[in-house]
Amino acid sequence: MRDFDAEPVVRYNIEKSAAGGSALRRRTTTDCGVTAMNAKRIGRTLAILALLLAFGTAALAAGILAKSGMRGESVRKVQLMLIDQGYLKGNADGVCGRQTVAAIRHFQKDHKLVVDGICGDQTYAALCKNSKERKPPSKEAPPASSKVSLPPRTSSASEAAEASSENSPPGPHEGEAVFVEATGYSAFDPGNGPTTASGTPVRHGVIAVDPSFIPIGSRVYIPGYGEAVAEDIGGAIIGNRIDVAFDTHEEALEFGRQELEIYILESAG
Repeated sequence: MRDFDAEPVVRYNIEKSAAGGSALRRRTTTDCGVTAMNAKRIGRTLAILALLLAFGTAALAAGILAKSGMRGESVRKVQLMLIDQGYLKGNADGVCGRQTVAAIRHFQKDHKLVVDGICGDQTYAALCKNSKERKPPSKEAPPASSKVSLPPRTSSASEAAEASSENSPPGPHEGEAVFVEATGYSAFDPGNGPTTASGTPVRHGVIAVDPSFIPIGSRVYIPGYGEAVAEDIGGAIIGNRIDVAFDTHEEALEFGRQELEIYILESAG
């Protein structure tokens, strides 16, 4: 309870104090109040930022490729497959609006998936599996990472043709194109071992896959990387996610995480 008898004494002491002292006391009280208000505002702002960060992280962890309001290349890839399979009309503009959400829901219903209008790992895997035509348009063909110079004039024409064939990336007509989320890794990353799940060394030319999406033993082409064989798996490798192996930890870090199209040259499934 407040002590009402003490209040006049406090007031009397303030009145008897020097003017400067009294003004100093009042300013100190005001500053404390402002500081407390600022602290509350900062606390509320940090809480809101934490919620937004948690939501964004959850969406990323879920592997969402297309969701209402999303924009970007991943949405456009989903739209292209929906258009190809007859679920969506119009152009692939990379914006997930009402028509795109409705098309996703229709596809999910037809293929006995969870009907939520969100294209995640399972929906995308089903789209790839049931796509009538997954070849990219000619204008989207992967650019050649390098051109092989012609061999010396002393080489035969057959040798020159063979060298060109081995080093040139395959065209869209030579493999089945799929859209993946790729991450670099190596045997020297923390927690990794020197061998794959197949018992082969972790090295350049190996990828880790979800066998239900890309069967073990399949041969693929990755633009900017080259050919690789699916020899490894991982607990976090689900759906269209793959890990791309490198010989060093630094190379894996440099590759980082990318969304790109790869070509399945030979499926082991």
